[in-house]
Amino acid sequence: MTSEAVPGGVGGRDSGRGGDGDSGGDGSGGGGRRTLRGLVVDWGGVLTSGMDASIARWAEGDGVDLGVYHDVIAEWLGPELARTAWLNPIHALERGEMAVPDFEQRLAGELSRRLGRDLPAEGLVRRMFDQFEHAHDMAALVRRAREAGLRTALLSNSWGTEFPGDGWHGMFDEVVISGEVGMRKPERRIYEHVARGLDLPPSACVFVDDLPPNVDAAVALGFVGIHHHSYDETAAELEALFGIPLR
Repeated sequence: MTSEAVPGGVGGRDSGRGGDGDSGGDGSGGGGRRTLRGLVVDWGGVLTSGMDASIARWAEGDGVDLGVYHDVIAEWLGPELARTAWLNPIHALERGEMAVPDFEQRLAGELSRRLGRDLPAEGLVRRMFDQFEHAHDMAALVRRAREAGLRTALLSNSWGTEFPGDGWHGMFDEVVISGEVGMRKPERRIYEHVARGLDLPPSACVFVDDLPPNVDAAVALGFVGIHHHSYDETAAELEALFGIPLR
């Protein structure tokens, strides 16, 4: 199943970053107007309900103190692990280098130790992501974008290789799941990979994600970046960038 970096959410950032982003021009992204022909979106937090609310529902159902969960995740992603990122269990899981049951055992063990009671490890990731609800308005927007002639792609970090692809038929030209390709956002190479899959330069693509570090990495490569907050805000931003109605 798919996640986006850390189930739990992060702080905000302005959207529509990465050059002028206007339609028209040669698509080079430098010295004037660019042609935007591709739309790349993430899954968790963009095509689903927000991370914070979804994880809060899981924590309540499993009887997990949300603060304890956030503490564990923050420590795994904090400065003490930055020097050895390849050993980071979240990064390893998202690259497909750690099996889901192994990650579940590790996370459940750490949470159990801090909570002072046993938390069942089996099915932990499934229980978490069962709380995510499909954002039908955003999915419909992506479909309309593709019907309008834009090339579309999904770019998602995964917690395992299962994901709800049954509703994606006719929605994407390219689907990139981190655990299937052995790389993860915000690594530069995964953005290069999805652009190649669309047969477009990064400067011709708009990238939508709910996590600012992922947007920043895409912008650094030449994408126009949108930090997703809500359907209405993102739809308005995309309509302005592509110059077509999407609602």
